Amino acid sequence: MTLIARDGRTVMSASAPSTPRLRLRPGGSKGLLDGGWWPRSTDPVAEIPGLVLAIDALRGPITRIMLFRGDWDSHPRRLAVDGRVVHLGFFASQPPGLLIALAGRAGARVDLGVIPPGTTAAVAATALTLAAEIGNRTHAQDLVAADGSESSSESPAEPSTEAAWETDGGHLAAPPHAALDEKTA
Repeated sequence: MTLIARDGRTVMSASAPSTPRLRLRPGGSKGLLDGGWWPRSTDPVAEIPGLVLAIDALRGPITRIMLFRGDWDSHPRRLAVDGRVVHLGFFASQPPGLLIALAGRAGARVDLGVIPPGTTAAVAATALTLAAEIGNRTHAQDLVAADGSESSSESPAEPSTEAAWETDGGHLAAPPHAALDEKTA
């Protein structure tokens, strides 16, 4: 059972923290993402405590987490984890699928790609591996689509991410031979 406080109180999960499905890049190397996480649900009170404890053990105590608002069912501001409070921020301006965890130490930050809970095991495993690869340049919101074996969550009526970008006020450059053809005509 999850307890949700809408008045700013600290909430805590009534169940023990689960073991997170988490893959982190080897310590010391920095890239676009530090790894990936595949939660079992979109309930932050049930999912985040286990994640916090796992990151604590590897990177130091987490004090604040920032998430994309649309990825989660509820939006508690403070979460009790292992006898301390972790502050949560849910933002519409943050990229979908991105979780940023901050530790109390200056500069300690962990950026994770969040794999949607309903993703198939094979696709999730590929996305987790990609997120934790050294040299990975795939953004969090593109991890599942990068697999290629499962269609993205876009409906047929919505343009692809690339198509939306192409129509976002810019234009495609003409191929080099088109400019030559116009000059010689």
